[in-house]
Amino acid sequence: MTATSAEQAPVTEDALRSVLLAGERPARPGPVRTSLTFGWRALLKIKHVPEQLVDVTMFPIMFTLMFTYLFGGALAGSTQEYLQFLLPGILVQANVMITMNTGITLNTDIQKGVFDRFRSLPVWRPSPLVGALLGDVMRYSIGSAIVIALGLVLGFRPEGGAVGVLLSVALLLVFSFCLSWLWTMLSLILRTPNSVAGVSMMVMFPLTFASNIFVDPKTMPGWMQAVVEVNPITHLATVVRGLMHGSVPAGEIGWVLVSSVLLVAVFGPITMVLYRNKK
Repeated sequence: MTATSAEQAPVTEDALRSVLLAGERPARPGPVRTSLTFGWRALLKIKHVPEQLVDVTMFPIMFTLMFTYLFGGALAGSTQEYLQFLLPGILVQANVMITMNTGITLNTDIQKGVFDRFRSLPVWRPSPLVGALLGDVMRYSIGSAIVIALGLVLGFRPEGGAVGVLLSVALLLVFSFCLSWLWTMLSLILRTPNSVAGVSMMVMFPLTFASNIFVDPKTMPGWMQAVVEVNPITHLATVVRGLMHGSVPAGEIGWVLVSSVLLVAVFGPITMVLYRNKK
């Protein structure tokens, strides 16, 4: 090999431009496309780490069986009668509790530095957050299907039929998606996934148990009834229970939709400000 052949030919500016401008520059992806891409990423994470579905599968099964057969006879006199009341409530509890995983997962990505890379990409700024929330909608759907299937096996018979069940699940998915913005905000404030999980549990346990998910509020003391009546989970459970059993509480449906919009309107902008200023 000669010295001349060993030397690399200098790269001129014109040669470099000819390579970079060889084809048309692809169009910048839009918000919908980038959000769906990040949503697909969330689904791929479930594929490669199926343990993430433990809370979606085991949690609702455990609570349904435990409350039906341990407390159903004492609370309603019959496990079958209590199941008709309980199962829509368990469906609500399972989904709203699953939403906490959104904040935990996002905080884990932040701690690993993944979101720093996302923020450097030339994409719509909220798309990583929106995509993660869209991916979690699939988790909510899986949890809902498991609860309903188990209920049907145990003897749950929705008087509203398939239409009532589908409408109740659709409304529940909307509310769960909107509620997830609260945990997304917390994931940007708190420093570790464990702290996000701890704070989320402190919020969700009082909301789910101080509601009409498990018992009729009429059996509670007056001051507790007042607390339950203003609990958004109570209104959501009332709507889901009503749709499944053939009644359409229009006022309650409107209340749930309004509360869903308020959740996004309040926590969405706060989340984006925190996300933009995150260091």
